[in-house]
Amino acid sequence: MTFKLNELTDNEGARKGRMRVGRGIGSGKGKTAGRGQKGAKARSGVAINGFEGGQMPLHMRIPKRGFNNIFAKDYAEVNLGAIQKAVDAGKLDAKAVIDQAALRAAGLSRGGKDGVRLLGKGEFTAKLNFTVAGASKGAIEAVEKAGGKVDVLAVTPAGEKAAAKKGKGEAAAKAKAKYSAAKKG
Repeated sequence: MTFKLNELTDNEGARKGRMRVGRGIGSGKGKTAGRGQKGAKARSGVAINGFEGGQMPLHMRIPKRGFNNIFAKDYAEVNLGAIQKAVDAGKLDAKAVIDQAALRAAGLSRGGKDGVRLLGKGEFTAKLNFTVAGASKGAIEAVEKAGGKVDVLAVTPAGEKAAAKKGKGEAAAKAKAKYSAAKKG
């Protein structure tokens, strides 16, 4: 069977014409056009999700709970079981030091702008050396039991970072001690 471009059509019922409401009794959608009788919902320009007629709406009556800690560290959490699978599959080099870049390259960590945190879920037998921003107690034990080592990077508090950036550091600490000694004496 050959097709002609000018003879191509949709299947019957594939396209439905739009309903023309408010066009007489015979259409079945005349007079009120399916909007019922009077009231705000029968008029145009209505968007009243959650509006309760001026009464305090439910979402405002219910108490607030919890908060978002804006200073929370953002770690990419990686389980040892997943790392073991990657080593078995040859995605991770067992001889190299495993850090955030290596885990990301193997497709094990995403995000985590403050580094990677190791978690101890799963079986782990590979002898690996890690350099990570954090690790759970169980993860460290499992790695050391397998003959590996975990180096946890020291995270400096935000105040110390700011002082170091401004070039203060030890000189600032000495000046502060000198000032407090002069104030006492």
